[in-house]
Amino acid sequence: MQKKASLACVECGSRNYTITLGASARTTRLEMNKHCKYCKKHTKHRETK
Repeated sequence: MQKKASLACVECGSRNYTITLGASARTTRLEMNKHCKYCKKHTKHRETK
């Protein structure tokens, strides 16, 4: 079964994206650069539960 997680903007904290995670256990949270529609620029987005 796959789990869902949200990606939240580091600057404003809004949860803009959702992703599906595999069954493998990771110790670090996923971080990637995505466009935030509230900040109106590309910012880092971090995985939240």
